Amino acid sequence: MADGVFEAVAACVVDVLQVPTGKVVEEAVFTEDLGATSLTLVEVVMALEEAFGIDVPEADVEAVRTVGDACDLVRRLS
Repeated sequence: MADGVFEAVAACVVDVLQVPTGKVVEEAVFTEDLGATSLTLVEVVMALEEAFGIDVPEADVEAVRTVGDACDLVRRLS
């Protein structure tokens, strides 16, 4: 989808998790592929809330496993 969401989500992920841009792909699992912990995943979600002006319910945070999940969540809440 060429709506710019992936690029913005990827920028937040790179900034918060300090991972190389090339590792951030839609299929990347936050905990396994990008080394996120439960705390840093919350930090990613907070960065997404700020970047997109959205409010992510706690139940939705628990469902985010991959970068693609985060993109879908942002699209749904925007």
